[in-house]
Amino acid sequence: MTEIGLRQRKKARTRRVIADAAAQLFAERGYEQVAVSDVAREAEVSEQTVYNYFPTKQHLVTDYDQEAQDQFSRLIRTRAPGTTPAAAIREFALDVVEGIRRVPAERWRGELGYLAAISPAVHRLALEMSDRQAAAIATAISETGAVTPVMARLQGIALAGVFQIIISEAGRRTREGQSQDQIADELGPAIEAIIDELDRWLTPATK
Repeated sequence: MTEIGLRQRKKARTRRVIADAAAQLFAERGYEQVAVSDVAREAEVSEQTVYNYFPTKQHLVTDYDQEAQDQFSRLIRTRAPGTTPAAAIREFALDVVEGIRRVPAERWRGELGYLAAISPAVHRLALEMSDRQAAAIATAISETGAVTPVMARLQGIALAGVFQIIISEAGRRTREGQSQDQIADELGPAIEAIIDELDRWLTPATK
């Protein structure tokens, strides 16, 4: 492996260690009660190192944002002819739901869904993240389909809303005492049904 490849892997590991440390502390104390300096100590890195990877504290709970935007754009831009944007993101959305099972139990309440359910500040961050995702999806749709910018925006809002539902339902169900497996079991079919409906809506009518 090249030196550049090794350096990138090291940076990815450091970023993951910091994000996991933040989730652990948020789960134990809540978002408002954790400072960036606390995360640095938990991750055993300097405070400046945390800022190198996460410019602000809020980035520690919306870490997935840019990755999700990039994935949305890639899936929509590379979709096969005749495939709607909804169908293009289907597997990604369902994998996000399945990913609920893979989060370590001790960190689950430090993830965005639960934090947004209990913290007005994090709820606002989640809504702002959804707006950015909607804009990214709209741009990809507008540049790859024969729709007006306004319609692309509407479709972007609808598709970003799928992921907003995953976040809010995960948080609500966790507050109500459901386990991660229960949430994934029940949320998976619901999200699949929503995507099916959006797929029908976005399928061009034939004469």
